[in-house]
Amino acid sequence: MTEKKKPQHMPGSELRNSRMHVVGMPVEKSENFSATARRLMGLMAGEKYLVAFIMTLAVLSVALVVSGPRVLGHATDILFNGLTGRDGNDGVNFAALHRTLWWAVAVYALSFLLAYGQTYLLAGVVQRTMYALRSNIEAKIHRLPLSYIDQHSRGDLLSRVTNDIDNISQSLQQSLSQLITSLLTIIGVLVMMLSVSPLLALIAIVTVPLSVLSMKQIANRSKKRFIAQWSHTGALNGLIEETFTGHAIVKTFGKQAEVEERFAVTNEKLFEAGFGAQFMSGSIQPAMMFVGNINYVLIALVGGLRVASGSMGLGDVQAFIQYSRQFTQPLTQTASMMNVLQSGVASAERVFEVLDTEEESIEPPSRLTGEVKGRIAFENVHFAYDPERPLIEDLSLVAEPGTTVAIVGPTGAGKTTLVNLVMRFYDLQSGRITLDGIDIASIPRRELRQNIGMVLQDTWLFGGTIRQNIAYGNPSATEEQIRAAAKAAYVDRFVHSLPKGYDTVLDNEGGAVSAGEKQLLTIARAFLADPSILILDEATSSVDTRTEVLIQKAMVALRSQRTSFVIAHRLSTIRDAHVILVMESGRIVEQGNHEDLIAAKGAYYRLYQSQFSGAATDLA
Repeated sequence: MTEKKKPQHMPGSELRNSRMHVVGMPVEKSENFSATARRLMGLMAGEKYLVAFIMTLAVLSVALVVSGPRVLGHATDILFNGLTGRDGNDGVNFAALHRTLWWAVAVYALSFLLAYGQTYLLAGVVQRTMYALRSNIEAKIHRLPLSYIDQHSRGDLLSRVTNDIDNISQSLQQSLSQLITSLLTIIGVLVMMLSVSPLLALIAIVTVPLSVLSMKQIANRSKKRFIAQWSHTGALNGLIEETFTGHAIVKTFGKQAEVEERFAVTNEKLFEAGFGAQFMSGSIQPAMMFVGNINYVLIALVGGLRVASGSMGLGDVQAFIQYSRQFTQPLTQTASMMNVLQSGVASAERVFEVLDTEEESIEPPSRLTGEVKGRIAFENVHFAYDPERPLIEDLSLVAEPGTTVAIVGPTGAGKTTLVNLVMRFYDLQSGRITLDGIDIASIPRRELRQNIGMVLQDTWLFGGTIRQNIAYGNPSATEEQIRAAAKAAYVDRFVHSLPKGYDTVLDNEGGAVSAGEKQLLTIARAFLADPSILILDEATSSVDTRTEVLIQKAMVALRSQRTSFVIAHRLSTIRDAHVILVMESGRIVEQGNHEDLIAAKGAYYRLYQSQFSGAATDLA
């Protein structure tokens, strides 16, 4: 957890509110709900032929289902007419009855098989679509500028990539098949009802506008709550990720109570949004059932009167009552699926927001040919994170191949920003930076960074063995090369004290090794990468004094024949640098070697005196 993320602000503070605008999607974006739903359906365009086949299966399955009541109505007529003698025969024609019943069994069995095939194929379509969506958003994140990652909570981004896509998958899987079947059933049943009795069909249709109006009113109220629900889910994930990543700092400063209160407030907002979304969308089904029951009563009443008058047969009325249930049931099912569908579309909107974010500039073709010498030149560079607050103004310097350039200065002077610009993590406002005379803006980022090794103050290890973490710098390295890099960085010394040696598995926080040992591992990784340019950002900050001396010796070997940028707070570590740059407020105020800068008694001299005289005073 970085200092700016410490949970020092109580819920309701300006900081927390501003962060909620970053990690949570504004509710107003629900205006794009229909467009998002269409775009979500458009993701399956690559499966259009299979979707067409699935639709064919659905049509056949529904056609068989809606013909079932008519077949059963015919069986009822055979039985009723036989018992009453209306067909002129003496008794029931059981042979005809058996054939009709077996035909009904065949109709429903075949309908089941077609529906089963439809569900199976649709599951494949949905999962392949989600597979492609996950791949797209993963690739997208790698193409996003670092500024986007810096401005968004990692927990919220994680929630979009995992929770939201999983919710989209479940929503489509549960609702898509049901919606297709329901729509086709409504059409099929309506055709059959018109063929049986246009009058009763008209009665059934009268209730449809009331059902649609009820659904629309409730859906409009619930969709905003679904967007808020997933927005607050992302915010909660961001808070949890932040808190657990920095749990040691939280405990150190005794902020557990404030963290718990922030969690409780965010959790309460998620509860309110989730409860409102589920309650509002869940009320659709009871409303549809109420309208359906009214429809059922009207049809039963009018149908009974028509049977009594002899204008309709009992079997037709029985079939129509079944059709009335089949007609209202898909409306009810559609209503019950609306909450699932709206939840999925709300998640899709959050995912599409990431996919629509402006990417880094298009990569130019390769311009590096031959061996990279490593001459870095800054020419009138201007840069600012915030356009209103310039950080680096009109900076010019040259780092010759094989030289070590040390950068010192107070916090916020622009030291780390300088090396971030070399890595093209950010683009300049004006000016240019060249590598061997070539503007780095015209070099593909991947190719540029392949020639740069970087060791940061904040170490990073991934879940895997020590061998794999070192080999991250050069995946094709041999075992001998890995061990040589480990020995050069003094990793080999402590690895042999571990039970499994180089096969020791680390978690993503490197729990099996100390902070200093983690830093040694990252230095070994840089050794193995063998870059032309080396950037060391306070790379020995977590090691003891004795190990630091050894690391300094290793660094001399590592920096040999390489252009090196060394950011240092402990000035004793950069005495041997060829050039020392002293930065203040984004400008170079002094430059030279250690002896010359001490003799000049300027900014560097004051930094040096404050550091070492302070240490001497403490010892005294």
